[in-house]
Amino acid sequence: MPIDFSLPSGFHGILSTITVLDAVDIFIVAVILYKVYEMLQDTRAITLVKGVLVLLGITIICSWLELHVMSWLLQKSVTLLFVALPIVFQPELRRALEHLGQGKFLAPSVTLDYDEARSVVNELAKAVKVLSTNKIGALLVIERDMGLNDISATGIQIDGLITSDFLMNVFIPNTPLHDGAAVIRGKRLIAAGCLLPLTENRSLSTELGTRHRAAIGLSEQCDALIVVVSEETGTVSVAENGHIMRHLDMDRLKAVLRPAFVAPEAGFKDMIRNWRNKS
Repeated sequence: MPIDFSLPSGFHGILSTITVLDAVDIFIVAVILYKVYEMLQDTRAITLVKGVLVLLGITIICSWLELHVMSWLLQKSVTLLFVALPIVFQPELRRALEHLGQGKFLAPSVTLDYDEARSVVNELAKAVKVLSTNKIGALLVIERDMGLNDISATGIQIDGLITSDFLMNVFIPNTPLHDGAAVIRGKRLIAAGCLLPLTENRSLSTELGTRHRAAIGLSEQCDALIVVVSEETGTVSVAENGHIMRHLDMDRLKAVLRPAFVAPEAGFKDMIRNWRNKS
């Protein structure tokens, strides 16, 4: 008996009502939802989003089963939840508004070309290695999509080209700039001695000092990449999206730093360059 692969008549009726504008509308909404998910992933907010979705799912199920008391209670809870969401998601909402204001919500960030990025990463790694070997504490904040003018305004404006010697001089012990953070934008160090917000996460290890907590605190509020050199142990760490990676060697550090500087299309250029080198 032949199998009928034809679509139901009702489905044909639905398809006939969809216009080009409807398809464009759906595509725009899909892109926005994807960008929102991309912004929230690997942050604490994604767990809250999952909780909200579970709560909405339970509300729909209770309504379908006609559990009136549970439905009423859940509907009231959802209403209160949407009032509380702007408070809970304040850092994420701020990030989204910053991206919209800078025109970067849909566009990729402005970064360096391959050679410039490689040079900056090498200079940073060289400086961090010396600082780590000599157990000199340091905080290096690498600006990405979200602007850090409010953070750089708390320190001393410099605007100097990044070199390893320059960075090491910034963090010389017992100087005014030693205890603050240095803010890097592209291939320039724009400010030093800057103040960073401390994290309010109480579940962190007691081994983490003020520098590490400040790095995590800033990474919770923006998309910056923060490099930390411990003054006590010389350990190199990187904070991103509220998480911290510790005990990094220089190769691992370069691998973590490179995406913050290399333009998105550089991956294809790297592939062509590697193919040429092999041939």
